[in-house]
Amino acid sequence: MSLNVYLSGEIHTDWRDQIIEGASKLQVSFTGPVTDHDASDDCGVAILGEEPNKFWHDHKGAKLNAIRTRKGIEEADIVVVRFGEKYKQWNAAFDAGYAAALGKSLIVLHGPEHQHALKEVDAAALAVAEEPRQVVEILRYVLTGELPG
Repeated sequence: MSLNVYLSGEIHTDWRDQIIEGASKLQVSFTGPVTDHDASDDCGVAILGEEPNKFWHDHKGAKLNAIRTRKGIEEADIVVVRFGEKYKQWNAAFDAGYAAALGKSLIVLHGPEHQHALKEVDAAALAVAEEPRQVVEILRYVLTGELPG
């Protein structure tokens, strides 16, 4: 068995690298959004032309990024959504809801400080983890049936 995992959420820490490295011996392929913040913000105007109004600037970028996000989530066996400590990640909440609506296996990753704020998101998840290591252990268990040890 192999898994296709989409890694969504905050881009300011190395949580993705930790999961990818931890799962390197498992049959898992990873996809995710563009994590270059400037490229993600400016892709719409860089490709489709400048916008004088910031709303339309962001609108163009959001739509282009949605092409990648939708494809990644739709093709994923598991969607991992990370909520970081520093910023409100509305896009992460949207991705979690989209994955849940599609019936995807959803793993939510956040610290205890977000338990209350994310209670509805957590309720839609099949697992709520606090550390990237726990996500790796979930993937290992799903693929091999082995417990951490």
